[in-house]
Amino acid sequence: MLTTNLAQGGAEAQVFRLSLELRRRGWEVAVVSLLPPTSYAGALEDAGVRVFSLGMRPGKPDPRGFFRLAALLKRLRPQVLHSHMFHANLLARLARLVCPVPVVISTLHSAAESAREAASTRARDRLYRLTDPMANAVVAVSRAAAERHALCGAVRRAKLRVIPNGVDTAVFRPDPERRARVRRELGFDSEFLWLAAGRLMWKKDYATLLRAFGQLGGGALAIAGAGPLEDGLKRLATECGGLVRFLGQVDDVPALMNAADGFVLSSLVEGLPVALLEAAASGLPPVATEVGGVREILGEEAGLVVPPGDPAALAAAMRRVSALPVEGRERMSRAARAVAVARFDLSVVVSQWEAAYRELLENASQWM
Repeated sequence: MLTTNLAQGGAEAQVFRLSLELRRRGWEVAVVSLLPPTSYAGALEDAGVRVFSLGMRPGKPDPRGFFRLAALLKRLRPQVLHSHMFHANLLARLARLVCPVPVVISTLHSAAESAREAASTRARDRLYRLTDPMANAVVAVSRAAAERHALCGAVRRAKLRVIPNGVDTAVFRPDPERRARVRRELGFDSEFLWLAAGRLMWKKDYATLLRAFGQLGGGALAIAGAGPLEDGLKRLATECGGLVRFLGQVDDVPALMNAADGFVLSSLVEGLPVALLEAAASGLPPVATEVGGVREILGEEAGLVVPPGDPAALAAAMRRVSALPVEGRERMSRAARAVAVARFDLSVVVSQWEAAYRELLENASQWM
């Protein structure tokens, strides 16, 4: 596994979970991070997954990282080099030129891999297109992400496939005992508690969420996560009004999911949002913006979907869910969990990856 980073985040969580489950199934797995890891490394090593860093720094191209990767590949001699996120995807393809690997797979974790708000994706799409022949397969985490990259010519449809993100539905599940305990610990009583989870960055558009919550006139909002926009978002929360709690980085996310009454995702850009999968598996009635593969998670009964960047529409959907009678919310909760278990359970997803690895290895000589 070659990943741009090992930190708290949806894509990184997928690298972590996939690596652990593959190791449990008998695969020999190593994880290489371009940047120094800040999460998951200890748990991976405890499970027998070796972890390496190329020692690169954010926003600073360093050719030494390329040579460190080439040296690692020559030492480890992997049959499959499975990369995740833009920079790792490019580096894996280029490394193949100096260190042959039977199978190289690039994973697209977002529908639009832009580095910052309002930045064009054309440069990254062009680099994907130029290096496309160096990958055996390109796998998107959602149909929406796959289609966008195919339409702009970043990848040939013939080598494009979809394997979704996965969630451990045995860990993320409804648990009334945890619900009561965590609500007591957080100091929430009978108010309707909305939960949002994810890095405090522009892609998650928490500003729209805070403006929407300010229109509700009741309930509470807990935001789990840390990031560069934290100070500004706290000021905005004060201006918008309402009971808003910033929880920072949370260790026990499954318990927190149980403490909430509804989940809200306000993102501008997504691939297949892991936090939304975790909420669905936990039986949380969700409201989400229509980005990336959100509609692939939320069908007709599993939640409400609204346009991105529209506080009024988001507030209306949140108000509608919180006003549902108990049986209505329970019906939405069951529908959300049923989708998560049937289509996105980690064991189902990892089996798809195993099948892809074996198929590509059988045809490895045809990669160019």
